[in-house]
Amino acid sequence: MKYRSITFGLLLTVSLVSFSSHVWAQDAIVKKIIEEGTTNNLTQHHLDVLTNRIGGRPVGSDAYNAAVQWTAAQFASWGLEVSIEEVGQTRVGFSRGPWSGKLYGGVFPGGDGVHLHFATPSYTSGTKGLQRGHVLIEPKTQAEFDRMKGVLKGAWVLISGTSTGWPVERTAQADLRRDSLIRLNEEVARHNNEVIRRYRMRAKDRRINTDQMQEDLKDSLRKTSDEPALFYRQMVEAGILGLIQSSPVPITALWDKETVFGENSSFENLPDVPDIKLDEHQYDYIYQLVRERRPIELEFDIRNHFRPGPVKFHNVIAKITGTRYPDQYVMVSGHLDAYDVATGGVDCGVGVTPAMETARLLSVAGAKPKRTILFVLFAGEEFGILGATAWVEQHKDKLDKISNLFNRDGGPLAASGVSVPRAMYEDFVKISKHISSINPDLPFTVDTVPSRPRPTRIGGTDASVFAVHGVPTISFRNQDVKGYNFSYGEIWHTERDLYTKSIAEYQEYTSVVQAVIVYNLANLDHLLSREGMYYEP
Repeated sequence: MKYRSITFGLLLTVSLVSFSSHVWAQDAIVKKIIEEGTTNNLTQHHLDVLTNRIGGRPVGSDAYNAAVQWTAAQFASWGLEVSIEEVGQTRVGFSRGPWSGKLYGGVFPGGDGVHLHFATPSYTSGTKGLQRGHVLIEPKTQAEFDRMKGVLKGAWVLISGTSTGWPVERTAQADLRRDSLIRLNEEVARHNNEVIRRYRMRAKDRRINTDQMQEDLKDSLRKTSDEPALFYRQMVEAGILGLIQSSPVPITALWDKETVFGENSSFENLPDVPDIKLDEHQYDYIYQLVRERRPIELEFDIRNHFRPGPVKFHNVIAKITGTRYPDQYVMVSGHLDAYDVATGGVDCGVGVTPAMETARLLSVAGAKPKRTILFVLFAGEEFGILGATAWVEQHKDKLDKISNLFNRDGGPLAASGVSVPRAMYEDFVKISKHISSINPDLPFTVDTVPSRPRPTRIGGTDASVFAVHGVPTISFRNQDVKGYNFSYGEIWHTERDLYTKSIAEYQEYTSVVQAVIVYNLANLDHLLSREGMYYEP
């Protein structure tokens, strides 16, 4: 008995020493992560290359393909195992060059012209070189079209409505809808002409109350139906140079769905004329000049280029394989694509570059996590959550083994904490214990939240695809702790989504926070509990 007790005591001592050694080694790795992340952080360097050298990145563009190759090469250079997985394809390719425009004439004639502030959606037409022409207001009835059809050739046409970033629809269904509205408006015009004719006849009778008659006239007149570019096909056939629509500032510019994925989309069936979204203040000024029939001209040079498709696009996946649980995963993600009237400095530089820096910090620190860490840069988020959807379809066997997906796709703010179900609380307190040493000015807290209904349909972020399948998608709370006055609405899908809108202090800090938490989570002896994460709606 004494011998066995001594043996048990020796085993217990060895076990405790082994446990202590492992904890010490893990804390040493965390210390290296924090030291590298606070003295040599490269998050903004990654962003500089991604946005200022490569630029805006819609899928199907040369820039997107360049971003895939560059990010994959970076992950590989840090010693990660890298794969590039096909997600889908666009029917044609698109790459944007420079664009410019000027107004000549008006209140201040002569000189070099007034520079115009505008954008065009992705996958829409450019100009045929430098094109200059007169300006017209679009017709709304067949009579108006017939009256001006002789001067439409070579004209820039102001169309109605306020732009939301989408181009004028070019589908057959849109043509049918517009034709129906034109016929309806003709009926309304005939009705109103008859009402006005009767009014004029009655106006000659002085016995009738004029005020009452005018009220009756207002009640009898019908309103015409409106749609921007109501005579779209007819104006294009007549030879217009392009369409111009008023846009709020900052200007939003999205993409032409028909060109990218339409049934009839091909290199031989591209959009015919530019679809220009013009600064609302300049639009109103030009509109007034045209109403006054002043002799003005507009000049545009828009380099929107296409190439024959199909053009494939891909997810980028990098992996640090777990030493004990290689088939269990902690995931870090952001979407690599971005609209190209800006450069994706925030949407989604806010996710891509911290993911890259997290991978680099772990590599520099020599991290050997128990559980596999996956870094995924998704394709086609802006075109319909395409990359995340494809990844889930291609890797269904992994979904039950994902401890958490950290997807970042918001503002460039500081990671200020997490809100988790009660069953995850102790684990998150444990894995975030080192965070307070990174930057005392940026606090980090762990709170609990009640269960939420499991989503039944995909939402507006890549994480939503995973949530539909019950995968935990705990993300960091983000806060503008120091009051830098960031506004997400200012940059979201607009021309201002630039490198200069990123907040370096917050982004660098978040990269370190993410690296520490992801590493510690990957070293737990268990997956995060999913108890209380979702309930069935």
